[in-house]
Amino acid sequence: MAILTVRNVPDEVHRALRLRAAEHGRSTEAEVREILESAVKSQKRIRMGDALAELGRRVGLTNDDFAVLDQVRDKVPAEPMRFE
Repeated sequence: MAILTVRNVPDEVHRALRLRAAEHGRSTEAEVREILESAVKSQKRIRMGDALAELGRRVGLTNDDFAVLDQVRDKVPAEPMRFE
């Protein structure tokens, strides 16, 4: 894991961090890690299946549309690329 040093933290911020850590039953260092992680992690991860389903709903695709697409699609596997 990486090591991060934060300098010149105001005393009142450090006190607030210590109090918050105590409220959560963690060390100050663990509390800061939790704060940093929650600040930079996406609150709502975009899942590919959900995104595609939403796109289909937006353009009004139905199950019948997918059945037609399935009937006309080429079922022959694609040739793998050659890098010679």
